[in-house]
Amino acid sequence: MSQASPVYQGSCLCQGIRYEIKGDIGDIIQCHCQRCRKSNGTAFATNAPVKSTDFKITQGENLVKKFAVEGVYRWFCSECGSPLISSRDAQPELYRVRIGTLDTPLDQKPTMHIFAASKAEWECIRDDLPQYDERP
Repeated sequence: MSQASPVYQGSCLCQGIRYEIKGDIGDIIQCHCQRCRKSNGTAFATNAPVKSTDFKITQGENLVKKFAVEGVYRWFCSECGSPLISSRDAQPELYRVRIGTLDTPLDQKPTMHIFAASKAEWECIRDDLPQYDERP
């Protein structure tokens, strides 16, 4: 008997957009690059890869807007501004989910910090996770 794939639910702040992930969520990574800081308004973005075929907008697709820079698309809610996922022309098979938008509890924990060399000068990384100057 095969085990069913996990199903995760997520949404934006205003609940106008809802999504589901029918499949596994990859390693959770905290990215400190300037683009992630700017797009999230925080010291870092907490992201995890999912297969693009496992991700589905179930409500509010008309509210999704995308901002593109150099082949990277940041998907967000046009009403409340919540960042949802990012996608890349170079990796159409993967999306990077903004973990803070999940409504389903996750047992996973972050696994690493990337672009730590360009972290905000006021940010202090206070855990023992591996830190990489760029993407490993």
